[in-house]
Amino acid sequence: MSILLQLFFSFIQVGLFSVGGGYAAIPLIQNQIVEVHGLMTLQEFTDLITIAEMTPGPISINSATFVGIRLAGIPGAILCTIGCILPSFFICLLLAYFYYKYRQLNGVQKVLSALRPAVVALIASAGVSILLLGLFGEEGVAIENFRLVEFGLLIGGFYLLRRYRLNAIQVIFGTGVFGSLIYAIL
Repeated sequence: MSILLQLFFSFIQVGLFSVGGGYAAIPLIQNQIVEVHGLMTLQEFTDLITIAEMTPGPISINSATFVGIRLAGIPGAILCTIGCILPSFFICLLLAYFYYKYRQLNGVQKVLSALRPAVVALIASAGVSILLLGLFGEEGVAIENFRLVEFGLLIGGFYLLRRYRLNAIQVIFGTGVFGSLIYAIL
């Protein structure tokens, strides 16, 4: 199967099963691209997710576009983005029809409430994976792999966000500049 078809069908699966928004799609994209097909390393994937997070727009669409362009150029970006959007488009049309027709039913509200914990678990899983990769690298979680500079940037960024209520963009840019300076000196 060509890489374009492989990417398209992988992102159709991501679009089908990423219930709860863009962040819920990250572990699904990671599974398809890094684990199932082995098209990227976890480090490459994390770098793309970081870039996708910093650019305007939904993170799942940005991630699909960046993965597609990285692996297959412009045609890959287009197919990955369409693959990610297409299932949601049709599912939303179908759900909107049924929701407006049956929204007063108690069972509909129960189903929506039951989905919330699964969405939270998906988002937490993605966050923990990226945190561990950032703090320990691909070598694995071991004390000798602990990255002190990254930990300091994490704590500093968190402190700035909570204490001074800075804009997240300012903190991302600032930690990027500060981390680059630190590594340039070391």
